[in-house]
Amino acid sequence: MKHWLRFKRPRIARISLKLFAAILLTNVLIGGMSFLLIARSLDQGFIDYLERTQANRADTLATALAERWQEHGNWHWLRDDPRAWHRLVRNQLWPGERQPPSGIDRELSDARDFVVLDAEGEAIIGRPLPPGKPPSDAEPPPQPRFIDIEHQGEVVGRLGYLPPAQLMARMDRIFLQRQLRNMTIIVASLSVASLLLAAGLAWWLGRRARDMTAATRRMTQGDFAVRLPERGHDELSRLSADFNVLAETLDANRRNRQQWVADIAHELRTPMAVLRGEIEAIEDGVRPLGEETLASLAQEVTQLERLVDDLRLLAQSDAGALDIYLAPHDLADTLGARLDEARGWLNARGITLDAEIGTVPAPIRGDPQRLRQLWNNLLSNTCAYTDAPGQLRIRLERHPDHLRLTWEDSAPGVTEDLLPRLTERLYRVEGSRNRRSGGSGLGLAIANALVTAHGGTLTPSASPLGGLRWTLTFPVRHGDDVLDHDTP
Repeated sequence: MKHWLRFKRPRIARISLKLFAAILLTNVLIGGMSFLLIARSLDQGFIDYLERTQANRADTLATALAERWQEHGNWHWLRDDPRAWHRLVRNQLWPGERQPPSGIDRELSDARDFVVLDAEGEAIIGRPLPPGKPPSDAEPPPQPRFIDIEHQGEVVGRLGYLPPAQLMARMDRIFLQRQLRNMTIIVASLSVASLLLAAGLAWWLGRRARDMTAATRRMTQGDFAVRLPERGHDELSRLSADFNVLAETLDANRRNRQQWVADIAHELRTPMAVLRGEIEAIEDGVRPLGEETLASLAQEVTQLERLVDDLRLLAQSDAGALDIYLAPHDLADTLGARLDEARGWLNARGITLDAEIGTVPAPIRGDPQRLRQLWNNLLSNTCAYTDAPGQLRIRLERHPDHLRLTWEDSAPGVTEDLLPRLTERLYRVEGSRNRRSGGSGLGLAIANALVTAHGGTLTPSASPLGGLRWTLTFPVRHGDDVLDHDTP
């Protein structure tokens, strides 16, 4: 009882939790990796761009300083008036603008970050280089890059500027804080979105999985009437459709099995009841134990043996263990020989035989005994369910890859809706084609099993003669096959 309660207790499906965790973790990892890779790529590309831009600006300022040197012939104008340097930088780098732009462009174009040296290396304007080496525990100051200021091929000074990578070092703190904030926002937003997506998807898949699990459990308990809703066109919907087909097939098989057992019991009851009645009559002295009584008992035993043999053959066919020995054979030979034997008693029953088999070889791989059994079953069915005077017409057609045999008789016939059921075990059509001959209802089922064992098909249809048409197809044997003993 405790085990049953533990089994029935509702709980979250593990597949939902696994799916939820997988989606959430995957999205977070993808978001974080994408952010780091994109940030690294943008930083490196941005630094390269700033390097080129800063070098171009330095060249522009060096050209402007060379022009001013040509006007004044010295650097006194720049040493005596520091404002002239700021005006020069603003006019050269931001012409037409009163104020320099804001942001990183302003940081990289600050006049205070440039240094101008004369020809002897003395600082004229800007931050001079610190003398000596810094202490070992101190961070080294940023080192500027220098380009020459030339006038008529003579170096009159040098212009120094800080590379963007070094100049931006002082902005690292602000940049790092901004990046961390942005990354936190991105990861948090992605986590929330992933949380909602994973929760919704996990709940949806978990519900479908729980429905399938519950339906499977009910089917294992014998409830084959359970069905799953088929929503959408995805794989789960197709799985639900396949599950429904499986449940319907199992339900049909169970009904057929029950009907099969009931029909077998009914078929066995008749000869058993006759035997019992005969034996009781002998015991009571009502009937004498003579040759006539023994012949009657033997007839019932023979019918019972025939029924058991037929059931055994069908069981072997279902299990794929039918005793059949395939060898190179000519279909027309066995069919023609059996029809020649049957022509006399067909005429005696008022049935005219019209056979067109021809003399062209019809090679197949078959078992002569099983083929003879097939012809016997078809002949018995025709004799039992054809009104006299009647007609049986047989045609054998040869095609490159198969042989087609049409077997059709005259009235009475069968309605279209009953044709597919003619090869069912123990099935008999009520009405004109009923159990007039005392047959067991297994002859056509056995015929179908024998045709299938030869790799062919048996298909019923309405005959133009008013009765039934059976279309049999057999694969043609190619080449020089030798005798073998394959058992399908």
